[in-house]
Amino acid sequence: MDFFRSQESLTTMQWILRAVVGYFFLLITAKALGQRSISQLRFLDFVIALILGNIMAHPLSDEHLALTGSMITTVVLVVLYLITSWLSLKWNFLKHLFEPSPLTLIEHGKLRMGGLRKAKISVDHLFSELRKQQVEDIQKVALALWEPGGMVSVFLEPQHQTVTAKDMAIPSDSFSLVKPLIIQGAYDKKLLAQQGKDLAWLEAQMQAAHAQLEHVVLATIDDQDQIRVYTELETQERDELTLH
Repeated sequence: MDFFRSQESLTTMQWILRAVVGYFFLLITAKALGQRSISQLRFLDFVIALILGNIMAHPLSDEHLALTGSMITTVVLVVLYLITSWLSLKWNFLKHLFEPSPLTLIEHGKLRMGGLRKAKISVDHLFSELRKQQVEDIQKVALALWEPGGMVSVFLEPQHQTVTAKDMAIPSDSFSLVKPLIIQGAYDKKLLAQQGKDLAWLEAQMQAAHAQLEHVVLATIDDQDQIRVYTELETQERDELTLH
């Protein structure tokens, strides 16, 4: 365990052990921080990620720095982060400090320059965000907001919104989420159990589809237990058709 302490020099194996320990320690730390800090950085998330990355980087590249001290500091910072996040749910002052209200950028087709200045973004950047959402004209925009996480939320005027089946009074089926059940011949045991099925049922479905489990590239299942199977042979045939 000498690689934890500061030394004049480290052997190759000690450097490897430091990297391995640091890697898994950061994985555990990221898990403790929660998925929110990974998927969408708030102000507090950004600060903590910046600090933690800096703390762990130095002992992984400098043998004169102990790994133990950095790990202890990281644990303390994670605890402080979790406490601050919890307090921000209780105190409105902290909530508004770390997650302020969204800023209005466009309102009924008109730019709000005050919101752009507060968000510190240019008009070109705003138009880029609109194009990402397939909006080519700001006159179509009823409201565009700069969210605390750095995303632009766009709401179109009613006359420019996509017509839905409900608008046309067209009967439609209920929503059903399609999930991958088999990928490259390996089936998802947890998903199969959630559907209330077992391996015998799945094998029966494969026989009905004239497919062998190990040759299935992809099989999906929906909420009504309907299965779609894609085999290696079908995939190869599609590729050949595409080439011709």
